Amino acid sequence: MKITSFNPLIVTKDAQAAVKLFEDLGFHPIHNIEVTARSGPVSTVCLENDGGFRVDVSEAPVPQDLSLIRMNVDDFDEAYEFLTAHGFKSPTNRTVDTRSNKSAMMVSPSGFAFDLCQHIRDHE
Repeated sequence: MKITSFNPLIVTKDAQAAVKLFEDLGFHPIHNIEVTARSGPVSTVCLENDGGFRVDVSEAPVPQDLSLIRMNVDDFDEAYEFLTAHGFKSPTNRTVDTRSNKSAMMVSPSGFAFDLCQHIRDHE
């Protein structure tokens, strides 16, 4: 398994305020992602600063803000097995599959969470 990127992900009801905060800190949007999760649509803005640091901000119907680590990998199934062997669980026991990615939230026994994601680049 190869990790292709590793950065913070903030999930919030008010993404606009979070994005504005990071823009004021010198980050700029590099792309947007729209997916449909079980709870409804999720919109993500990926931001980067001039030093190459990245942060993603997702707007989703959550009761409180969540801070996760987004871990993009080249082999989702291998990474999923690795994390579950280390005690991580998916709270929903399902993945989000789209034309361009496969992802799942994975939570450790102590409570910290990864957004495990594999980007699928060979799509039309």
